[in-house]
Amino acid sequence: MADIQWLVNRLRAMDISEIIWRLSQRVIRGKEKRQFKLHKTSVTEFLFNKKLNYLVIDSRKLQLNLKNQGFRLTTDVPLLGEYDYKTYKKQWHLGFQTENTWPLVFSPSLKYKQRDDIGDARTNWELNRHFQFALLAKNYAASRDVKYLNEFTELFEDWNEKNPFLWGISWTSVMEIAIRCSNWCYSYCFLKSTDAPKELLDKLQTGILNMTDYITKHYSRYSSANNHLIVEAYAIGQTGILCDHQPWIKLAVDILIRELPLQNYSDGVNKELSLHYQSFYMEAMGLMMRLLVKNGYSVPDTWTPMLEKMCTYVADCMGDHGEAVVFGDDDKGKILDLQGGIENHYQYILGLLSVMLDRQYTDLSKLNCENLTWLFSEEELSAARKKPLYRPPLSACYKEGGNTILRSKDRRILIGVDHAALGFGSIAAHGHADALSFQMFVDGEPIFVDPGTYIYHCDLNARNAFRKTVNHNTVTVEGKDQSEMLGAFLWGKRAECKLIDFKNTSNKTILVAKQDGYRPIIHRRMFEFDGNRKLRITDRLSAACNYSLTFMLSPNTTAQIENNTVLISAGVCSCKMEFENKVDFEISTRDAAFSEQYGVQNSTTAVSVRSQGIGMISKITVWENPHEYSCD
Repeated sequence: MADIQWLVNRLRAMDISEIIWRLSQRVIRGKEKRQFKLHKTSVTEFLFNKKLNYLVIDSRKLQLNLKNQGFRLTTDVPLLGEYDYKTYKKQWHLGFQTENTWPLVFSPSLKYKQRDDIGDARTNWELNRHFQFALLAKNYAASRDVKYLNEFTELFEDWNEKNPFLWGISWTSVMEIAIRCSNWCYSYCFLKSTDAPKELLDKLQTGILNMTDYITKHYSRYSSANNHLIVEAYAIGQTGILCDHQPWIKLAVDILIRELPLQNYSDGVNKELSLHYQSFYMEAMGLMMRLLVKNGYSVPDTWTPMLEKMCTYVADCMGDHGEAVVFGDDDKGKILDLQGGIENHYQYILGLLSVMLDRQYTDLSKLNCENLTWLFSEEELSAARKKPLYRPPLSACYKEGGNTILRSKDRRILIGVDHAALGFGSIAAHGHADALSFQMFVDGEPIFVDPGTYIYHCDLNARNAFRKTVNHNTVTVEGKDQSEMLGAFLWGKRAECKLIDFKNTSNKTILVAKQDGYRPIIHRRMFEFDGNRKLRITDRLSAACNYSLTFMLSPNTTAQIENNTVLISAGVCSCKMEFENKVDFEISTRDAAFSEQYGVQNSTTAVSVRSQGIGMISKITVWENPHEYSCD
């Protein structure tokens, strides 16, 4: 019954054109099933589309810096959920959250969502994206140590034997195929520069062409055309450039041109309203832009100005210690990892685009990212380090995108406020019910936090809990959520936010916004920041009701309640929270779930303030240490 209700809700999010397209996709997949049903075929066995027989990959077009000496020879890649790579590196079908495995059935028919009996598909997909393939191929190209080639060959043959084309979990998502295809391209080009066996290279090329051809037939469209489509278009374009196949290049560039204004606000905020998915989107755009420039193609006129705005926004969301204000989903997605673990994806993306654009959006002289030393020559990186360095302002209000970032005058405190829409398009897949919530960091350490994401495709109760209003730093009315969850990536009735006022003076920054998720009750919230150590939050409701305020604390903090004050100890600094209300209220703490890394859930403390009426004033003050204040 739940599956039927979800289908009904999902159909309501589609128009007739999308329904017709999805039906046409079923027809194509029916033909593919008949073609590959009797004989389960490796994607490397032969070229499925004979019309592509003339295509040959030219590894030089990837423009790798094969003179790079700034590398390390790591063989492990990080897996989501902190699973040990060495233990699981050949467990291609494992559920991970359980000991069960995904069945080897026709992939489009495989039900992979909310499979508590098996596990989270996203966790499995990370292994099947094949970052380890590109890493091992790079290691062999850099060191010529045959052990890396042998391990690559062993894993490559094992995967192809156990993952026939369009059978099993690794073929269920077109975007996953696109990321895998990209990593195979990097593997091919690294190995082509060596004495790698021709048979191995031929298999890689065949697989790349087959995967790319498949993506061109099934790339995401309509309500599913979000970041997935951008990554898929990049993969098509990358193979197109490597093979000098103009139809694929044109298809990719046309998609990216069309989607750029559709998926991003004019102020540079991605409409997914997740900083992580914005950087994921920007990685695809940056890698594609690099390929166009290095192979003599012109970059579309609209790309540079929008990417500059997007870089500005990401840089504004980051503090001086690498911390970042992240609202919405974050599954640590990436496209390329040539070092065995990107330490800070936001800094890497800003570094990538700093080389391509006219200024540095992160200090390249302090950025140690091996991806960049393979993508660009030392001369290119040296020239980029001389570009003007962007310095985020103390306050930045993105009125269209819907987020505001505040910094203290000494730049030690970073605050983010969410007054954005729920998410992108008719399904708002990666949004959370967190309107008018905030986050705060001091000296790079989180104090007031977003709970995180935790999981996607199993344990729906946990997926929902991490998106619920009561687990974000905002107001909950009558115990309700601001927006209606209809599925793990599907929303119904949703809160609408509106920025009322933003003022920035030398003495104070004031932000006022409202949201209607509890209509007919309207929640209005005002933030006042003195630019030093004091943040005042005033909540007003349009009618008296039962409500609560939530303050999610970092696991690295401790909280103590004394009368109407909460004392928060956070390492080198401490905070005092005071509350003002004309009626009685109750302050308490509770255990809450917190997920700093996808697939990992820990416990933290949430401060809850409950009352009845029309609002309250919360005052947060930061001190250097707990001995500088008292509650008296």
